[in-house]
Amino acid sequence: MSKTTVNDSATVKKELNEFEQHYFSSYDNYGIHEEMLQDTVRTLSYRNAIMQNKDFFKDKVVLDVGCGTGILSMFAAKNGAKHVIGVDMSSIIEMAKEIVELNGFSDKITLLRGKLEDVVLPYKKVDIIISEWMGYFLLYESMLDTVLYARDKYLVEGGLIFPDKCSIHLAGLEDSEYKHQKTNYWQDVYGFDYSPFIPLIKKEPIVDTVDAHVVNTTKNKIIEFDLNTCTLEDLSFKVPFKVEAKKQDWINGLISWFDIVFPHPKGKKPVEFSTGPFAQYTHWKQTVFYLEDDLEAEKGDILKGELVCQPNKTNNRDLDVKIKYEFEAHGIDAEDRSKKNECVYLMH
Repeated sequence: MSKTTVNDSATVKKELNEFEQHYFSSYDNYGIHEEMLQDTVRTLSYRNAIMQNKDFFKDKVVLDVGCGTGILSMFAAKNGAKHVIGVDMSSIIEMAKEIVELNGFSDKITLLRGKLEDVVLPYKKVDIIISEWMGYFLLYESMLDTVLYARDKYLVEGGLIFPDKCSIHLAGLEDSEYKHQKTNYWQDVYGFDYSPFIPLIKKEPIVDTVDAHVVNTTKNKIIEFDLNTCTLEDLSFKVPFKVEAKKQDWINGLISWFDIVFPHPKGKKPVEFSTGPFAQYTHWKQTVFYLEDDLEAEKGDILKGELVCQPNKTNNRDLDVKIKYEFEAHGIDAEDRSKKNECVYLMH
């Protein structure tokens, strides 16, 4: 039996800290769910992964973590699942209940309101976990924490997670005009000097759609996660990166994106998608980290360094990112063009 009202909730929202309350409230409105549903890369990838693996879902118990409007739960129920439990903390789950009833799945889908850590499932174990947990730069909003909790507490041995593989990628880009426009604005705001804002602006990564033609280096897969085995500790990481300039151009920052892969039978091609600049648009767009220096690159020059990522200590749904970089120029004026620096960012 579904429990979707405020009084039914396993979690009392007002008892959560201000950051948690804000996070869950942001999913109360239909607008954000409309954006996600209309993201055809996202939604059709989940549908196709489930449809193409009906044998995996036949007569199985499925847990949908962060079920939202219930679209993934209905995909699973429609494709053979014995029963689906959808869990969500936001009030949108009330609409999900209405939608599930309207589409004739009330007998196959149970919806529970509350944080997954607080709800009591009608089954001790589940065969499959489905979740659309990804945030900007993959890990922003920390919803993967909850998926890993669900895996450790509820997933049967040998059970499946949809999706189960993901990776983060980096490349360099030329974006001088936007970078300088963003910072120079604060030098003169209606005749006043607002330059104290500039360090704050530099600290905040930009989430936006980047044209593929401004990417001017090779790309580097910096980290990969296997959701079947990774731990909470793995989500805080320090990794090296190295990219090579493809042409003579300025490198003003690093662009990042993530790729997703779903489980598949051995020998069959998996359903997968990319949120990168060379792929079809998704609502995750890309994340740009502008560097302190504008790097004057010749073809073959190397930009290398280290990226550190971890949850913010004040609000663990935010991300602290630090990038140390060393630009190794070659040829003409190599010594003057070579740079070494460090940047600190906060995704919030």
